[in-house]
Amino acid sequence: MSNSDIIEYVKSLENMQKDIKDEIFRISWYMRGGVNSQDLFHIYGYEDRQIINQIIKENIETTKKTQMPIL
Repeated sequence: MSNSDIIEYVKSLENMQKDIKDEIFRISWYMRGGVNSQDLFHIYGYEDRQIINQIIKENIETTKKTQMPIL
């Protein structure tokens, strides 16, 4: 593996890390205290976060349909 390959790989890992952090902080915001970011980082796994994200998306769609504020 060349140095440029290693650098590219490390950058891709850094981007994945940023994506995970973004996902966790967004879930934490939408949950409004129902689950904190610390728990999302250390207790909940990828599959758990995917399920939570799906619930959030469904709730957002319901909110849009009912025209209730999402705050």
